[in-house]
Amino acid sequence: MSLKSLKGQHHVSAITANAQKNYEFYTQTLGMRLVKKSVNQDDTSVYHLFYADERGNPGTDLTFFEIPNAGQTHHGTNSISTISLRVANDASLLYWKQRFDQYGVDHDDISHTTGRAVLSFRDFEGQRLSLVSDEGNTGVKGGSPWNKSPIPAEHGILGLGPVTLTVYRPELTANVLTDLLGYREVRSYPALVQGQSEIRVFETGEGGTGAEIHLEGRKDLPSERPGRGSVHHVALRVEDTDELNKWVELITQAGLPNSGFVERYYFRSLYFRDPNGILFELATDGPGFENDESFEHLGETLALPPYLENQRERIEANLKPLPTEQ
Repeated sequence: MSLKSLKGQHHVSAITANAQKNYEFYTQTLGMRLVKKSVNQDDTSVYHLFYADERGNPGTDLTFFEIPNAGQTHHGTNSISTISLRVANDASLLYWKQRFDQYGVDHDDISHTTGRAVLSFRDFEGQRLSLVSDEGNTGVKGGSPWNKSPIPAEHGILGLGPVTLTVYRPELTANVLTDLLGYREVRSYPALVQGQSEIRVFETGEGGTGAEIHLEGRKDLPSERPGRGSVHHVALRVEDTDELNKWVELITQAGLPNSGFVERYYFRSLYFRDPNGILFELATDGPGFENDESFEHLGETLALPPYLENQRERIEANLKPLPTEQ
């Protein structure tokens, strides 16, 4: 069976306990655009919010499920431990450091990781994020910041950068990345904690900032107890539905627990877990977020896929209003 390479990050989905504060932080502080206000299609009682570049191009989406009673996250292994967001160059990180100081955002100093300038920070729920410089990137291109963002265009967030997985048995995840998903192991860098193994870097497709997974092995931590401020899953880009159907067959043949083909309306998906419990999604590049809203009004009203539209009245009655006119 002939398969095209995965194209890099598609989106990352995380958990928040407060949709209103989440919306304010990611649109006003970080300047991302809310391109879709919808619901979790598997639990329509909670919001699913999509932040991205100007039109939600694949590889730029950071999404959140609102779970109001979510407890505190206890960090540990078998988790998606860091999300990174791309900015144009090293100078942008200086702008962001000043902005974080101004807005009281918890952050570290600018550092360099595997040749890139990085600014690590946390949101109001402790979600672990970093801004990574795209300076010198020759791989997957970033997106285009929204022109109504409060952030100057030259410093705007361009999309998703490398995603870090922290696992107890790294070789098992490495095997899934290389033998099953077709990633290439390209380099490594020193562990963040003394006594632990090096962090390994894998890339796919065109490579570069938007197509890397960093794999951290840790023997000194328990398994993570997820809650608000944790990551639910990472989604990887598949070109189209025909390719996705091939991946369904391949993942099933490999014996990994999986969802089979899932219709999400804005894209089509396959979910599966690796032996360390990491939840991966493979998602198609299209159809995209302008199926049901115009570019000018993305994210302003509650969007429901056609197969949920007949439940709109009940769904809206169970949701706390979230004003998002932009």
